[in-house]
Amino acid sequence: MENAVAHAHVEPKKPFMIVWGILLVLTAVEVILAYQELDLRVMLVILMTLSIVKAALIISYFMHLRYDRPSLAWTLMPALVFVIVMMFVVFPDSLRLYYMRPK
Repeated sequence: MENAVAHAHVEPKKPFMIVWGILLVLTAVEVILAYQELDLRVMLVILMTLSIVKAALIISYFMHLRYDRPSLAWTLMPALVFVIVMMFVVFPDSLRLYYMRPK
C-alpha cells in the first residue's frame, strides 16, 4: 500500500490553469467571431482552426496525453487525419446547402 502512494504522480496546477485560461480566451474569440459579419468560408476556416487548437490542448493536457509515451499519440494521429479529411469532404456540401436556402 505504501508503495502505491509513493509512486503517485503529482502534477503542478499552474500549467493546467494556464491552459484553462487559454481555452477561455479561445472560446471568447469564437463567440465574438460568431457575431461578426465575415464571409462564411473565412469564418468557418477560422472557427475550425480554433476548434482544432482547443481540442489539441484538451487532449494533451487534460487527458494527460502530453505526459504519455509518444507511441500512444502516434496511434491517435490516423484518427485525427481521418476527421480532418472528412471535414474537408463534407465542407463543400454545407456551402451548397447554404447557397440553396431562400433569401
